[in-house]
Amino acid sequence: MWFVQPKQDYIPEIPWLHPDEPAITSWQIRARNYDTRAANVLFLVLVVVYFFGAYLFSSLFGESLLFTFLVGGGLFLLASLIAMSMTHQTSILVYRFTEKNAEVCSWKPQMDSVKPFLKWSAIILMPIVLVLILMDPSLLITSLGPLAMGFAAWMMGSSKGYQEIARGSRHEEIDWTKTEHIKVWRKRSMIALTYQWKPFKRNSSYRPRTHLLYCLPEELDDRIQFFKEHLPDAEYEEGKIDIP
Repeated sequence: MWFVQPKQDYIPEIPWLHPDEPAITSWQIRARNYDTRAANVLFLVLVVVYFFGAYLFSSLFGESLLFTFLVGGGLFLLASLIAMSMTHQTSILVYRFTEKNAEVCSWKPQMDSVKPFLKWSAIILMPIVLVLILMDPSLLITSLGPLAMGFAAWMMGSSKGYQEIARGSRHEEIDWTKTEHIKVWRKRSMIALTYQWKPFKRNSSYRPRTHLLYCLPEELDDRIQFFKEHLPDAEYEEGKIDIP
C-alpha cells in the first residue's frame, strides 16, 4: 500500500487554527520525512535475507526449475513489497503561512488504503475458510486470520483515536516570524527554520527550536526567496540538515 499516490488538494480541507488570517503562501508535498539512509540500509538487508529465504524454501519443496522460479520469485516479490511498506513510508505534509502564524498538518496516507485491503481480504477469505472447515473441522484455527483482518478493519473505521495513531497525524504551529536562522539542504529540498521558544510559559528558559519544511525540488528556490524576503534579519546557510 506504500505505492498508493492519492492526488488531491488537501489545503482547503484542513481545519486550520487561524482560518480568519489570509494565507500568504501554502503548499503540500508527499515526502519521506525521516532519515532515509537508515531506512534504505534496512531495506537492502531485508531484501538480501528474503532472497536467500525464498530461494531455500523453493529449493527444498520444489520439484522443477519452473516451480522454484515461480514460487521463489513470488515469495521474494511479496516479502520485498511488505518490507518496502515498512521502510519506505511517506507522509503528506500541508503547510499554510500567514503574516503572523504558520501551521503544518501531516499524516501517513498508507493507512487509508490498509483499511479497505483488510476489509475485502476478510470478506474474500472467510467463505473459503468456511468451506475448508466444513471439509475438515480441525482447520477451525484458520478462521483466525480473516477474523483478525475484519476486526482490524472495524477498529480503523470506528475508533478515531486509533485512526490518528495509525496515520501518525500531527498538527503543529510554527512561530516563523521569530526565525533567527534559515538552513537549506538542496539534496533533499529541505528548509530548516530555527528560533527561540519557551516549552512552558512559567519556570522555563528559551531554547532553540527547529522546524523542517519539505519542498518540491522545482519549487525550492521560490520557497527560499519567500523566506529571505519575509525574514531579512535571519541568518542564511546551506548544508546538510540533521533529520531525527
